[in-house]
Amino acid sequence: INLGSTSTNPSVGCIIEKNNSVISSGRTSINGRPHAESNALKKKLDYKDSDLYVTLEPCSHYGKTPPCTNKIINKKINRVIFSINDSDLRSKKKSKKILNNKRIIVKKLAQKNVANNFYQSYFSQTSNQLPVIDAKLALSKDYFTVNKKKEWITNARSRSLGNFLRSRYDCLLTTSKTINNDNPSLDCRIEGLEKTSPNLIIIDRFLKIKKNIRIFKKKKRKIYIFTCVKNHSKEKFLKKKGVKIIKYSEKNHKEFNFKSFFLNIKKLGISRIFVESGSTYISQLLKYNLVQNLYLFKSSKNLDLKGKNNSSIFFIKKVKISKRNKINVNLNGDSLYKAKL
Repeated sequence: INLGSTSTNPSVGCIIEKNNSVISSGRTSINGRPHAESNALKKKLDYKDSDLYVTLEPCSHYGKTPPCTNKIINKKINRVIFSINDSDLRSKKKSKKILNNKRIIVKKLAQKNVANNFYQSYFSQTSNQLPVIDAKLALSKDYFTVNKKKEWITNARSRSLGNFLRSRYDCLLTTSKTINNDNPSLDCRIEGLEKTSPNLIIIDRFLKIKKNIRIFKKKKRKIYIFTCVKNHSKEKFLKKKGVKIIKYSEKNHKEFNFKSFFLNIKKLGISRIFVESGSTYISQLLKYNLVQNLYLFKSSKNLDLKGKNNSSIFFIKKVKISKRNKINVNLNGDSLYKAKL
């Protein structure tokens, strides 16, 4: 339901049922508007006496668009069922009273636990919590993260699924080392998901990112580079490419405050981060318990002498992967594990 592509608005899904049949459905549009209820109610249908199911409490305040409760009332919906209350104080716990006053039945807290997990990143926007930080890493069967002979460790099917995972986040976080070594596109190369390619945040301590790389060729997405040095000529080039440069202080890299760094990222309106970098940076995040979900794509083949690791993967090996957290998907021999940390 466009998770990761709705800006600061929540990603919501809605279906409308009448006479035991689903007559319409909708989801929050890319960039957050129109809302799911509006999209579900825009068809030229008779919605009278139908039931509306929605994953989050309908909004009841005037913002850039009229409240969804108005549209629900105007369409003469009979019953509204939603999972959890909105965290936005302008609407929180208000829709039930508004709809009840119009004799619309309201039932809430359906699938509450599922919804609380799904909206974790949305709720974190209005709290001191860190944004959701998930990461992805590819491994050979014998736990190497680099193939010295080929660009890829996993197969094309695994890489395609990796593209899909990108679409579910506000931004991708990587390092200039990864960009310079691999020259990746870091977009969603799946038909129908091209517009969901997330924005990029690149950690480039010494502003060493190369100029002739693929990410600068893709337009219509924001690129942020965090650096702690000044380089006027490089900065001028990057700004012409539409890159926003953010300076941060780093007196001692070993004492780098990750929590403060991610809270600063959150101020950019980002609540869902997908880390795609080498094992060195991901190991640091694992060391400080910052990753919530680690997606491990594991090849069915050993690399032996063709494999190497650029750093110790001690913290990666500590992540327990088993049949219990294996995702049941056909990857032509590769395996995907989702470790909740």
